[in-house]
Amino acid sequence: MESLTRIFYALGIVLVVFLFLQLVPGDVVDVMASQSGSATAENMAWLRAEYGLDKPVLLQFYSYLSHLAHFNLGYSPRYGTDVTTLILSRLPNTLLLMLLAQCVALVVGISFGVIMAVWANKWPDRLLTLLNLLLYSLPGFWMGLVILLLFSVQLDWLPSGGSQTVGANLTGWHAIVDTLRHAVLPVLSLSSYFIAIYARLTRSAMLEIASQDFVRTAHAKGLHPRTVALRHILRCALMPVTTVAGMYFGNLLGGAAVIETVFNWPGLGSLAMEAIVARDFNVVLGVLLLSAFLVVSVNIVVDVLQSWLDPRIEGKK
Repeated sequence: MESLTRIFYALGIVLVVFLFLQLVPGDVVDVMASQSGSATAENMAWLRAEYGLDKPVLLQFYSYLSHLAHFNLGYSPRYGTDVTTLILSRLPNTLLLMLLAQCVALVVGISFGVIMAVWANKWPDRLLTLLNLLLYSLPGFWMGLVILLLFSVQLDWLPSGGSQTVGANLTGWHAIVDTLRHAVLPVLSLSSYFIAIYARLTRSAMLEIASQDFVRTAHAKGLHPRTVALRHILRCALMPVTTVAGMYFGNLLGGAAVIETVFNWPGLGSLAMEAIVARDFNVVLGVLLLSAFLVVSVNIVVDVLQSWLDPRIEGKK
């Protein structure tokens, strides 16, 4: 029932955004006419009738839902292809960027949090607290520009943009390595903010759990402090971390739009930005709808993961 409710929320978001997009002045035909420079009023009227833009708003929304019921996201006048094909061509790049950024943020953030909790109020804790404060305060796009200048422009260690080397025509393992090299800087930029969040949350959760009775009992049994910290304290501390990770997945998706623009990464974020500028609202709605269902799916996975971390949750349902 909860999963069904989330799906209805996603559809409600699409409805609200569809209505708000109608308030934006101009449409895709106006943009196409301004780019061509030779469009007549008759041609523009014909194009609006061809794309259904001359119909009332409610009729346009009904038509969009009818297409959506048949898993059809519509047609993109700007790109000259159907929206589903366009989105699926960009989706793997965005998923790769987000999954790598989330993995880096979780691994590094949790590791920082464990170190900060074990050496609380000592120099490792103070040093990492200062680093986390910097990561939390600096915007992702600013971090991206800084590491772009450092590692790409000054040191020439990594590519400055794109997802593949232009004209290389690499295949197999070489193509995978080339894509990962292009993804290093965007992943670091996108994960920096979330590293700070997960580190601070892990530290506070572990310090709170360390005072519980079962932890004192584990110490009384003679268990090694590292075993107690990793097997007993950390496992319980991962509960709030996984919850926040699921909640911030939407923020991660929104941040990807900015990072993809900075590094010219061909993903859904850059596609949505281009579609907004071009007033191609079918593409915007398609990206939004897919993003909403991605967030819903991730939250379902988080629920399953929490049931594994704490079996008592399953018994309460």
